[in-house]
Amino acid sequence: MNLGKTEIILLIVAVVLVLFVGGKKLPELARGIGQSGKELKRAFRDDEKDKEEDKK
Repeated sequence: MNLGKTEIILLIVAVVLVLFVGGKKLPELARGIGQSGKELKRAFRDDEKDKEEDKK
C-alpha cells in the first residue's frame, strides 16, 4: 500500500479529530461543518444577486 503525502495528512487529521472530539460527536461536528458551508455558499450567492440588482 503506497500512501501519498495528502493521504497521510488526512489520516493524521482524522485520528486527531477522533481523539479530541470523540467518535460519537464526530458525525455531529461534520454535520455542523457541512451546514456552515451551505450557509456560506448561500451568502455569496445572495451577495452576487444584490450586486447585479444594484447595477440595474
